Amino acid sequence: MGFLSVLSMAHRLVQERVQPGDAVIDGTCGNGVDTLFLAQLTGPRGIVYAFDVQEQALARTQERLAPLAADGRMPELCAVLDSHARIREHVKPASHGKVAAAMFNFGYLPGADPSVITQTPSSIAALEAAIDVLRPGGIVTAVLYPGHEGGDAEAAAIEAWASALPQFTAQAMVYRMAQKPTAPYLIAVEKRT
Repeated sequence: MGFLSVLSMAHRLVQERVQPGDAVIDGTCGNGVDTLFLAQLTGPRGIVYAFDVQEQALARTQERLAPLAADGRMPELCAVLDSHARIREHVKPASHGKVAAAMFNFGYLPGADPSVITQTPSSIAALEAAIDVLRPGGIVTAVLYPGHEGGDAEAAAIEAWASALPQFTAQAMVYRMAQKPTAPYLIAVEKRT
């Protein structure tokens, strides 16, 4: 049977916490895979914030979600062409403290310019902002890619950030294949208070 992939594990953890009508965030919408997953979970009463710094990513995401819109199953979509570090500014004030989940896939957009990668300072700022807008029991998932140039340093910094979170505020877990140090891995953070 085998273990779940890191992406499947992230989806499982999020699915356990998101209900129809919830507000959710895709902090790195890329090709729209996680955005679609989140949109299907929240349904037409929900709201999905999809962030990316590349217009190409937002266009791909909207194309991927088009069938949901055609079927009347589309949540409110806020496609944000801006850094995920500015989550607090783009998430509606009414949703602050009520967001069920925030998903991130750090690295670069497959099929696009591989020199455009997530940067450690903005990635950590985004994770902190996501924790701030979560509700208690909400989750942040971060899929890390240490195998590309710059990815190893970013992964190490995010893992150190998660490890340093006060336990009364959040609890963090790491899901990875121990024998494959350059393979993608998952950090998940559940907000407690």
